[in-house]
Amino acid sequence: MARSLIPSDTTIRNIKAGDPRKRLSDGEGLYLLLFVKGGAHGWRLDYTIHGKRKTLSLGTYPDTGLKAARTKADQARELVAAGVDPSDQRKEAKAERAKAREASEREAAGLPTVGSFEEVAREWFEARRGDWAASYGDKIIRRLEVDVFPWIGRDAVDSITPPKVLELLRRIEARGVIETAHRALENCGQVFRYAVATGRATTNPARDLKDALKKPAVKHFPAITDPARLGELLRACDGYHGTHVVRAALRLAPMLLLRPGELRHARWAEFDLDAAVWTVPAERMKREKRGKLHGKPHIVPLPLQAVDTLRELHTLTGGGEYVFRGERHHDRPMSENTVNAALRAMGFGADEVVGHGFRATARTMMAERLELPEAVIEAQLAHAVKDSLGRAYNRTEFEAQRRGLLQQWADYLDALRKGADVIQLPQRAA
Repeated sequence: MARSLIPSDTTIRNIKAGDPRKRLSDGEGLYLLLFVKGGAHGWRLDYTIHGKRKTLSLGTYPDTGLKAARTKADQARELVAAGVDPSDQRKEAKAERAKAREASEREAAGLPTVGSFEEVAREWFEARRGDWAASYGDKIIRRLEVDVFPWIGRDAVDSITPPKVLELLRRIEARGVIETAHRALENCGQVFRYAVATGRATTNPARDLKDALKKPAVKHFPAITDPARLGELLRACDGYHGTHVVRAALRLAPMLLLRPGELRHARWAEFDLDAAVWTVPAERMKREKRGKLHGKPHIVPLPLQAVDTLRELHTLTGGGEYVFRGERHHDRPMSENTVNAALRAMGFGADEVVGHGFRATARTMMAERLELPEAVIEAQLAHAVKDSLGRAYNRTEFEAQRRGLLQQWADYLDALRKGADVIQLPQRAA
């Protein structure tokens, strides 16, 4: 087929308005459509690929001159000869440019790249955050932002390999926070599984990395379990020279088995002192969000000693909302550090006892010293039961038994406080 049928650019420039011709052919499928875009002419190339006739636009004249149009046509013909559709290639190139432009715009706006680990992780977080308490969700996203996104956040989620994930986890381990490394691995695995579920990845590279990490040391809250030493602590609490509010908190904390946050946020509206009952709302308990929103409140039967302490405290703080009001701001509860600060001031170190450790003290000594039923103790501690048989058994709240248990425990604490002789249990074999 003949080619280069148009003599020169001059031939094109000499075309005047009103020219009856529709096109000028340059041969082998290349031609110029006249007056297709205002006063401009449009280059077209007809070609056949895979048995289908197609047309490709090559620009407009005079922006694309005769020589440039022929060059573009030759490039397109070479693609067709190689079995590649130039129209498809052009669409792919356009899509890549749009993708690059969007990535640049998202980066300028502070947003993660589409398809990146960070983009998928933030989408996963938004999908799941409604299931979590706000404080728990804040910890997860903060962990990802500090320990994960800086290293793999910009990588395409389907390109990340197990060694790449392990590398960022080793960085966390190097800081000595082994448990944080395990939690970061758990969160990464959740994101990758979400990516697989939504079609943006085919595998979870975090799946087999758990055994590659150091095992975290199990840390328990420091707690006193020696009866004689506990007696010393109780007497020190009674003689504490701080405020009456703090002294009352120090007296009730060992007695009622509640977590420090559950205790210090106590509100007078939750108490029925005549019935000797404290009803702790579900949202203040340590539970998953569903349990906080829809679970039952935690019932605390009050021993006689607790009722006496609370009636005395009511004279001071009963006109306000909080039982343990803040010293400076009476419309807020006392600080989370108040009880621990008092323990330090009385000479009990952080390696020996903390406010949260009173739960471990009671859990251990109730079972070992008083031989009280562990199922009832666990119910009063509001611990979730992990095994299926135990869950069915502990569905009851043991309210009557717990009332007797807490009264017996309070009486035992009084005996220790008064310096009663305590039979020491034999040391267990190592």
